[in-house]
Amino acid sequence: MSGSQNFVNTVSLTDELVDIIRDRILKGEYKIGEKIKENQIATEFKVSRTPIREAFKQLENEGLIDYIPNRGCFAKGFTRQDIEDIYAVRKALEIMAVEWAVSRISDSQIEQLKEQSELMEFYTAKKDSDKVLELNSAYHEIIYDAAGSRFMAQILRSYKEYIEQTRKVILYEQAYLEEILREHKEILAAILAKDANAAKEAMSVHLAESQRRAKSQYKIEE
Repeated sequence: MSGSQNFVNTVSLTDELVDIIRDRILKGEYKIGEKIKENQIATEFKVSRTPIREAFKQLENEGLIDYIPNRGCFAKGFTRQDIEDIYAVRKALEIMAVEWAVSRISDSQIEQLKEQSELMEFYTAKKDSDKVLELNSAYHEIIYDAAGSRFMAQILRSYKEYIEQTRKVILYEQAYLEEILREHKEILAAILAKDANAAKEAMSVHLAESQRRAKSQYKIEE
């Protein structure tokens, strides 16, 4: 586990705890099925039980922990099947979304994609994985909107939390930043060329590589 720390002037103690515990689950520091003990967290971070319990509730809502009455909270994380399912849904929907986006994207959305790509390149060079994560999310959101379907966008955003969780762990590994940038440039190039088949292929490659990165980063059970 990472070393203890004190919280000073934080915006939300509960949110801080959620972020820390979530990261530990996603990075495999808490194994699937391992009990997450309130007293250990309270001692480590010198906090009361109340914000810890609030954090547990939020993580339970995210599907990352299980609460068992009279036993406590246990790390759930993602299994290999969860990863397979998440990417199966992403491939089906995001390949369709980028195909629609090629013919429906507006000039302003094209400029937004270009801007996100340029910023992603800048922050990749700086090895700022947190900023790249933020830009990556925004890039895909533009494509969702450019698909021109409110129904499609709603479906894609309904599982956004699961996508963000896989992205966050992947981008902790800075070695991946260059290849992630290259894949997004390929998607943009196909959209600019108005080539739907190339856009679908570029998105398919990106998601296949993203799935590979997720599997290599997650310490998940077979």
